[in-house]
Amino acid sequence: MNALESANDTLRLTWTLDISQSKGVSVKQLTLLDSKEFHMTIFDCSGVTVQGVRIIAPADSPNTDGIHASHSRHVRILNTTIGTGDDCISLGPGTCDMLIRDIKCGPGHGISIGSLGWQDGEEGVRNVTVDRAVLKGTTNGLRIKMWAMPNSGSVTNVSFSRVTMNRVANPMVVDQNYCPRKVDCPGNSSGVQISDLSYTDIKGSSATPVAVKFNCSGTNPCSGIKLRNIRLKYRHQRPAQAKCQNAGGSTSGEVTPPSCF
Repeated sequence: MNALESANDTLRLTWTLDISQSKGVSVKQLTLLDSKEFHMTIFDCSGVTVQGVRIIAPADSPNTDGIHASHSRHVRILNTTIGTGDDCISLGPGTCDMLIRDIKCGPGHGISIGSLGWQDGEEGVRNVTVDRAVLKGTTNGLRIKMWAMPNSGSVTNVSFSRVTMNRVANPMVVDQNYCPRKVDCPGNSSGVQISDLSYTDIKGSSATPVAVKFNCSGTNPCSGIKLRNIRLKYRHQRPAQAKCQNAGGSTSGEVTPPSCF
């Protein structure tokens, strides 16, 4: 089964700009406004650069992801501003060697890897760098989410650095027990392996008391999580909390809230 045949529900949605099965594409200084669903999709591509793009949709508009990439390599998203009713940027199966830099996000659901693990045999996500981002009033900040299903897969070598949160409901979250409709997945455990995540120089405010949530799989625990210079407060001044389940890693520098490893 090739990448086109194995693509998930993304291909059944509608979009404003679709870049598929292409190489060496550059999209610059473009505004996308009020897409019916996804604003931009990048599928089965190599060498795509998105720079200086603005994406705008109401906060209550469902499935209006800003940029969604899957089955693609060597993609760069630079100096881009996104405000939507769903993920500002989402990465699906088969994404590797991705650079996301100088991003402004809000409203929306933040920067997400996943959801993954819906189908068995999905390609993994690896070598992703998110550097210099500002998220304002989003429901999530930096999120990795997996279906609570035993299907195999992997997320490895992901780096988040120099990110500022402003009233973000869930600033740092890994969820391997994603089951929003409570159908097919209750009681299951994710088979996706998550390893080698790094969070460096993450600061700002959480809109909820728990700023860091690592909710990992009981059968495939998260490993190799590195926290360095984390400074997150609840509503700017109050202490925030961190909660871990089946997650292991290390810390260095200041880590606030204190690590739950």
